[in-house]
Amino acid sequence: MSIFATGRPKGKLTNVVPVFLTINNAYAPYAAAAIHSLERTSNKSRYYQVIILHDGLTIDNRVRLRSLATKNVAIQFRKITNSLYLKAVIKYCAREKGAGDFFSSAVYYYRFFIPRLFPVFEKAVYIDSDTVLLSDVGELFDMKLGEDEVIAAMPDPKVTAIPEFRDYVDNAVGVPHAEYVNDGVMLMDLKKMRKMRYLTTMVGMIEKYNADLVAPDQDYANVILRGKIAHLDTVWNAEPCVNLPKDTKLVHFNLFNKPWHYQNVPCEDLFWKAARGTGFYGDLKRQQAAFDVEKQEAERAKVAALIEKAGRIAKEGKVLMKIVK
Repeated sequence: MSIFATGRPKGKLTNVVPVFLTINNAYAPYAAAAIHSLERTSNKSRYYQVIILHDGLTIDNRVRLRSLATKNVAIQFRKITNSLYLKAVIKYCAREKGAGDFFSSAVYYYRFFIPRLFPVFEKAVYIDSDTVLLSDVGELFDMKLGEDEVIAAMPDPKVTAIPEFRDYVDNAVGVPHAEYVNDGVMLMDLKKMRKMRYLTTMVGMIEKYNADLVAPDQDYANVILRGKIAHLDTVWNAEPCVNLPKDTKLVHFNLFNKPWHYQNVPCEDLFWKAARGTGFYGDLKRQQAAFDVEKQEAERAKVAALIEKAGRIAKEGKVLMKIVK
């Protein structure tokens, strides 16, 4: 089979679990670990179609990622090409940036292109590349959403834990922080998202308001889908910690303390176990060794700027939810 083949099963798409990741070349090694963990925890009687949305992966990265395919886990690539939607997102991401613009790549928005680009699927799972699965992702896919629920995602623990983020969500996004979800792990009802024309709505808001936000793709999702989100249990989007609960199904190395940058971080053993055997293990170890004190200080400064930006915007009184209404 060609490394660029779709890997779809023959006949009808029955008992298939579609799982999407969105990456650029820099995130290919982390995506490999996530996919390897998915393969190891998969139900061997089911078929998993892993679809990687990207902005132009090198052939080398595609070959190494494609090598992770197994009899029941297929790897498919889809480059997001120019469209009016993509042009609008790229234009928004290219606006003048300052300190704290952490999520300024168009790749963050690709997850919301899924309903439009893949009409063959009625629902799908999305996971960030910095995740490690400890249980079968098919369990998440099999969850039932309510009649009015469009996605399932977990309330964002970083928002609850960091006062500036909490104030930002309450006072700038306009969504109660207890309701605000992280879009790094989602069960998506693609049929409902197509019906409500989610991508058109999001891009329309981006073009109309050009809002200065902390996590735009996630902020818009929380505004557009408020009241239509089922809350996932923390086991499906767990923060790395020293005493990880035994029933955890997915660990998300979200925002801080990436194990490929720092040593002795919580749950690093889970990441390195997933990374071993992917073809990227050596690259990741070299990346960790090269992440010296200067780079660590630069990253800490970047995170501090993000938190400062959240606090500043929270005080400006421009509530996204109110503006949109």
